[in-house]
Amino acid sequence: MTSFDEQKKETGELLQLVSFFIGNEEFGVDILYVQEINRMSQVTKVPNAPEFVNGVINLRGRVIPVIDLRLKFGMPKKEHDKNTRIIVMEVSGKTVGFIVDSVNEVLRISKNVTEPAPELALGINSEYIKAVGKLDDRLLILIDLEKILSKNESIQLETVLET
Repeated sequence: MTSFDEQKKETGELLQLVSFFIGNEEFGVDILYVQEINRMSQVTKVPNAPEFVNGVINLRGRVIPVIDLRLKFGMPKKEHDKNTRIIVMEVSGKTVGFIVDSVNEVLRISKNVTEPAPELALGINSEYIKAVGKLDDRLLILIDLEKILSKNESIQLETVLET
């Protein structure tokens, strides 16, 4: 059995992504980071948490922090609705839930259709953007999950979990 990395080399760098929306923008993350996708559930607020941390959830006996990507990206807060999802991902050795407006689909795209993010990256902090995928009729913003939390924010999350 070949590993995903070996498969990528054999197939000309295919990226397998989970795509989701925040506002009108479509984003994608490498499917290897994604553990599961859940409907919005009860989030317990945590005192003194950073503004973008919505709180924590109990996921089958594990307490995990939940980050609102709208707030993390400096977008206006939005009421959750029937399409709101929590994407549970493994980021820098931590399990974290990310609130998104809706999940779209799982995509396979060739790395050839991606290019580095433009300097003025679509109004969100460009350091979080790995690349932009040009699909037939849309652009897909690929998020660099390893950069989504600064060292300081990672420490803040640890503190949230200890309280």
